[in-house]
Amino acid sequence: MDNLALDLQNENIPNYRVSMDGDDRQPGIDKLDINPSITERTKRKRLYYQINDTPPWYITIFLGFQHYLTMAGSTVSVPFILCPKMCMVDDDPDKANIISTLIFTSGIVTLLQSTLGTRLPIIQGGSFSFIVPALAILQLPEWQCPSAEELSTKDASYKTELWQTRMRELQGAIIIASLFEVVFGALGIVGLVLKYITPLTIAPAIAMIGISLFTVAGQHASSNWGISGLTIFLVLVFSQYLRLWKIPIPFTKSDKRSGCKRYPLFEVFPVLLAMAIVWSLCVILTVTDALPEGDPARTDIKTKIITQSEWFRVPYPLQWGIPTVTAGAVFGMLSGVITGSIESIGDYYACARIAGAPKPPTHAINRGIFIEGLGCVLAGLWGTGNGTTSYSENIGAMSVTNVGSRRVIQAAGILMIICSLIGKVGSVFISIPEPIIGGIFCVVFAIVTAVGLSNLQGVDLNSSRNIFILGFSLFFSMTVSQWMAAHPGVIKIGNDHVDQILTILLSTGMFVAGFIGFFLDNTIPGTKKERGITDESQDDGFECAEGEVELTYDIPLVTGLIRRVKFLTYVPISPTYKKKLRDDKELTTINSLNHATTSNYAFFSLVTFSDSGISNGSGILQLN
Repeated sequence: MDNLALDLQNENIPNYRVSMDGDDRQPGIDKLDINPSITERTKRKRLYYQINDTPPWYITIFLGFQHYLTMAGSTVSVPFILCPKMCMVDDDPDKANIISTLIFTSGIVTLLQSTLGTRLPIIQGGSFSFIVPALAILQLPEWQCPSAEELSTKDASYKTELWQTRMRELQGAIIIASLFEVVFGALGIVGLVLKYITPLTIAPAIAMIGISLFTVAGQHASSNWGISGLTIFLVLVFSQYLRLWKIPIPFTKSDKRSGCKRYPLFEVFPVLLAMAIVWSLCVILTVTDALPEGDPARTDIKTKIITQSEWFRVPYPLQWGIPTVTAGAVFGMLSGVITGSIESIGDYYACARIAGAPKPPTHAINRGIFIEGLGCVLAGLWGTGNGTTSYSENIGAMSVTNVGSRRVIQAAGILMIICSLIGKVGSVFISIPEPIIGGIFCVVFAIVTAVGLSNLQGVDLNSSRNIFILGFSLFFSMTVSQWMAAHPGVIKIGNDHVDQILTILLSTGMFVAGFIGFFLDNTIPGTKKERGITDESQDDGFECAEGEVELTYDIPLVTGLIRRVKFLTYVPISPTYKKKLRDDKELTTINSLNHATTSNYAFFSLVTFSDSGISNGSGILQLN
């Protein structure tokens, strides 16, 4: 039991330190000192297992399961938002299959990313960046759902085909749009794009993800304000007031003179704890009939999903039919792909710092975007209605546990695949009462909005130029997207394809805000300092021993063969790629990304970053 404690303070574990004066790595040093500019508190943080270390199998499985639970909270929320818009009935068992499929593809992409992509310990999962354009697509007149009265008269086959046609439309858009990300990564175009994507472009785009979804949160929460309010209250208490309180682990002994080892339960699992408590209360209120029949908080409403779901089911490509492709849907989904790519680059650098890894080389960044695009293609083929992107909350979990081992994340990917094959697991997730989900959404989307705005920490907000760009980007994007939602089919240029493209893009507040911010910030005169662009080198904080970059980022087994082929030095995703990331604009953009983005702070990141912080090039980002 001693070894199972997450604290893992074992004197026999060899920890390494990279000497800043060129000395070799020395065993026995308490931590990996990779950034002399980080605060003293962060310096004292002990990294028990670094990126290339292999913990004992039982610790690997335990921590891998913890990462699985952390990502599951965010991932399972995606179908709760999309399924009603795809005209799925509440008790449709395929809701559980969609959740299982999303977790299944996330596990596959996690293994690909941590093994062949960036090779950093990064979890991949469903993204809110894809939800906003998906909702814009489903708002088109041809995808409007029939009335509840009309739907109740239809048979099961009609209802199934109704939502599957909409799923196939999303699948086609995700697949084609994600191919652009694959090409961007394979050709190394990412750096060229980043030159012009500044904090005043990123902030309004990310903030509009949360703002655009406030109606969704309200619809779910209003189904029972008492239950949703209690959920919000418990998440607040656990994540903020109790985050520093560690639970003693029985039958363990601390390295200190007395007492048990302690685990930061409230800091790691605030949302899961709140959901479990309120869900249990809903069970009691249902059994005692304290809740009236038909109340969304009752736990017996969705029992059909659990009873009819299969015990074992393997998701497979094209399980909902052949995807359909329309130009408007592809262009709309492309905005989500671009946003996901930008946020992931910031994740890569933050993860490298937390895991004690060297600075990610250019080829690792390109390969990461390439694999992420490939993962979105797989998600589209399997039929998740969503893409995959890196999860910031799991990076935050590493900062809490002080374990940055790649093996732990690979174990998490395997556990995700195994659990997704058990159909009952997905059905349990989908049976969560609606007001609980609504309460979680109220917290999550607020955090998404705030995290988007936190990109502005280096921007001069005393400048009237910047105030105008930010305010106009947010207000006008909200105005246009809301007006488009209230007036479907209003754009009639004369070409159906062009009409559809413009309708979807203008209905996507995230795209409108990002485009306005991008255009104004790159055309209105302003100094670099005023715009939040600094000349800080990305190398700061990433000192490493000789050969450690190759050990960490080279592709296993095949790198030796790759080195023999000279022309591969010109391939951006090859470990032998020679181009250096030196362009000032590219470097400063990455500094601004590190690490105030992204929509994936949803659920657990609101606390996992609060105590330890993430270095973003100019200091430590604190979200508390």
